Amino acid sequence: MGVDYSQLHDPNAEYTMRDLSAETMGVTRERGGNRDVEITDIQTTMVDGNFPWTLVRIYTDAGPVGTGEAYWGAGVPELIERMTPFLVGENPLDIDRLTEHLVQKMSGEGSIGGVTVTAISGIEVALHDLAGKILEVPAYQLLGGKYRDEMRVYCDCHTEAEADPEACADEAERVVEELGYDALKFDLDVPSGHEKDRANRHLRNPEIEHKATIVEKVTERVGDRADVAFDCHWTFSGGSAKRLAKRLEEYDVWWLEDPVPPENHDVQREVTQSTSTPITVGENVYRKHGQRRLLEEQAVDMIAPDMPKVGGMRETRKIADLADMYYVPVAMHNVASPVATVASAHVGAAIPNSLAVEYHSYELGWWADLVEEDVIEGGYIEIPEEPGLGVTLDMDVVEEHMVDGEELFDEA
Repeated sequence: MGVDYSQLHDPNAEYTMRDLSAETMGVTRERGGNRDVEITDIQTTMVDGNFPWTLVRIYTDAGPVGTGEAYWGAGVPELIERMTPFLVGENPLDIDRLTEHLVQKMSGEGSIGGVTVTAISGIEVALHDLAGKILEVPAYQLLGGKYRDEMRVYCDCHTEAEADPEACADEAERVVEELGYDALKFDLDVPSGHEKDRANRHLRNPEIEHKATIVEKVTERVGDRADVAFDCHWTFSGGSAKRLAKRLEEYDVWWLEDPVPPENHDVQREVTQSTSTPITVGENVYRKHGQRRLLEEQAVDMIAPDMPKVGGMRETRKIADLADMYYVPVAMHNVASPVATVASAHVGAAIPNSLAVEYHSYELGWWADLVEEDVIEGGYIEIPEEPGLGVTLDMDVVEEHMVDGEELFDEA
């Protein structure tokens, strides 16, 4: 028998001056219609995709069930189980209060970042799906309405010969011509054969020239048929990142992503302000507080929050509003299943400064089968008009691809 994480003792959670439960806050008034609903349970199932996606389900006494997704990672299902007692009996329509309630309850367990925020994000996404179903409106309506009917998708591209510039260019052309995407991303933190020491973050000139050749071949091959971004995965030193970004200025780079580690915003600002190559970061920074300095100090040209990791749909909306004050566009990082991908598209539809949502699973043949609806067509996601997120899990596919040892959650 495993550990019952819902019963773990935590004095911080049991006593907090900012307990935001309905009982403590006095939120007990009847709402009328079909809006008097209580949460009865929260369950998770981990699916073994190209990442181990954590799917989340919230059950109610009235019948409707909300489905969400947390960013992948160990410990997330256990944290969601830990938080379930804090939401049982609550009205799921109070999304903002309930999210903040979880942040406060989990403050002793690290709710300023990391997997604790990720777990809260998965619950928050499921709350949007559930609230939309109860109110009979699509999720984007809960975020203020929409600016667009469809969301642009950028395809994260890979090839077996990822360090071969010509192979990358061939794949870029194939994804544009055969798959229909007009926005792409490739990795630049790939072996060049010129490395001397992988630990010191320093780029030698031959390494920089190798990366510039990848950028040159890919951007020249697709021309104006597609925008192309390049990802560095927090790999390089500040000086090397500056030299690389400067070297790429002559090419049509949509953005250069995460060239330096995410912890030191001062270095990030210096890199961004040293070059005309657009710089994008944000997937490894949590909640609006984590993104604040990047935006206030103009340390980014674009911001890239990962919605089911950063705090959820409303938190991403809050980050987008802050970014809009500095005229910074939002390009959402995303390595999720169709559930959180569509949830990200709802957020993208509801904010004015949205660029695109990432798609990281084009090599996974059954990704689209996880839900009954078509999600990506011609490089775009049409924003669903059905209540909630507008996607329905195919439970047979979920069960077929569960992580070993996982249990399937209850059907809706």
